[in-house]
Amino acid sequence: MTLRDEITLLATEAKAASAKLAVTTAEERNGALAAMAAALREHTAEIVTANGADMDAARAAGTSEALLDRLMLDDARVAAMADALDELRALPDPLGQVSLESTLYNGIRLRRVSVPLGVVAMVYEARPNVTADAAGVCVKSGNACVLRGGSLAARSNEAIADILAAAAVSAGLPEGSICAVTTTDRAATDVLMELYGLVDVLIPRGGAGLIRHCVEHAKVPVIETGTGNCHVYVHASADPAMAHDIIMNAKCRRLGVCNAAETLLVDESAAAEMLPPILRDLLEAGITVHGDATVRAIAEAAGLPLSDRPDEAAPAVVPATEEDWATEYLGPHLAVHAVAGPDEAIAHVNRYGTKHSEAVVAENEAVIEAFLSQVDAAAVYANASTAFTDGGQFGLGAEIGISTQKIHARGPFAADALTSYKYVLRGDGQVRA
Repeated sequence: MTLRDEITLLATEAKAASAKLAVTTAEERNGALAAMAAALREHTAEIVTANGADMDAARAAGTSEALLDRLMLDDARVAAMADALDELRALPDPLGQVSLESTLYNGIRLRRVSVPLGVVAMVYEARPNVTADAAGVCVKSGNACVLRGGSLAARSNEAIADILAAAAVSAGLPEGSICAVTTTDRAATDVLMELYGLVDVLIPRGGAGLIRHCVEHAKVPVIETGTGNCHVYVHASADPAMAHDIIMNAKCRRLGVCNAAETLLVDESAAAEMLPPILRDLLEAGITVHGDATVRAIAEAAGLPLSDRPDEAAPAVVPATEEDWATEYLGPHLAVHAVAGPDEAIAHVNRYGTKHSEAVVAENEAVIEAFLSQVDAAAVYANASTAFTDGGQFGLGAEIGISTQKIHARGPFAADALTSYKYVLRGDGQVRA
């Protein structure tokens, strides 16, 4: 069997399952989610063992610490995956929701009702928890899924997908509800994204290269999950302690996640006062700071280490380049730029940001409102960390991704975003002249 035949067969099985899933009840789908969560807890040791083999291979290949953190599973993280499925189960049923209801001039009764998309293909990289999140969100919304994880987490993904698929079937869902592409051949992704008529939507989740490749080459509709070049802008009116805590959390909580801050903007008028303690703590946390001339001068005056080029072994304040403003580091680096005020900050964010998550720290209400209304991003924050951009934090349960596009889904999206709608019309014999 060729690779194309193998992937097509999986998608065909998912398509058949999707028709049956579409008419399941909320109780049946919630029962499957409960069985899936229980199976993850029961097979935790098996999952962690498979992940250990992935981690060993990744370390041997020289994988960065930030990426290793995204890859790693332990008992607590597997428990969190199971908890996310339970949280999904407790959410309202996204299917059968009536968003419009009326009686037409001719007496026909019209309702617009939410329905599943059908077959959802997920293509993702080094985060094996996405396997559980995606499968759970698809089950909750009555969609079949074809999961294509990255080679770095191949053993983890296969173990999780097998466990979840078996649990779903044992709970009464059709075979093919949860399918996984287990080959590490990269060509499998290209085959999957060409299956128009079998795959109803493709969702890529990973680095900029993967997302761009899917958007440019897919023959099926794509919900684009974007990269996160996220900013924190500190206005002159900001409380210094609050600004310090927010930037440290937004940058340092987890380096390899898409909601981590990658650029700090500070008003020039307040930079000399606010920046030294922030820069000092960033350097102590192992973060290399890419600063403009103003930032470097402030760092030098404060006695902080300077260098002409980045060295993660000895973090310092290095010169920022144009490229730094547009970089999603996903690692121990942060660009820092002094700006003239809110107009320049907003313009900078809109030019270099990826429309993911952006934050302003300020006491001035006019500045806050200008930032929130003028910055073009899926999530905008006033006086809070960008780290909160997450489906669970937003009360959506396990998310399937964070969309930076504006059509169909934007920001963290979960079960309700994997639905469309159809018009259901009931008449009494009406015919149109």
